[in-house]
Amino acid sequence: MPEPRDRPTRKADLLAALSAPAADVWVATASPEAIPHLVPLSLAWVDERAVIALDGDSPTARNIRASGIARLAVGPTRDVAIIDAVLERTAGVDDDETLGAPYAAQADWDPRGLVGYVFLVLRPLRIQAWRESNELSGRLLMRDGEWLV
Repeated sequence: MPEPRDRPTRKADLLAALSAPAADVWVATASPEAIPHLVPLSLAWVDERAVIALDGDSPTARNIRASGIARLAVGPTRDVAIIDAVLERTAGVDDDETLGAPYAAQADWDPRGLVGYVFLVLRPLRIQAWRESNELSGRLLMRDGEWLV
């Protein structure tokens, strides 16, 4: 088992993963009826926000708009970050170039031009990151939207 990382190293590793080309994220939501939904999506990290693109009528988009929240998981099981986020805003994929160009560049695909697709901009409130059980202590990197490191 590798030695545990300190919080600054975990944060640096997390930011590298969030801004990596073709980054993927698991997005967990629940419907108003509390039916859970989990999907993998492409991710862009834009101005310390998680940006996802998806069909605006998809269960994930509907759930996030209804509840205003989502839980994101980035990385493999033995080097994971869990991000609890709130919906900051929604934009049509052709309506905001400050999202479209950075998303297409990082996500390695371009949703612009797809009818009904939207960007959901998610602001992290709480972030935890750990590799192994020896990193469970100190896994909290962000609380109430503020970095702890």
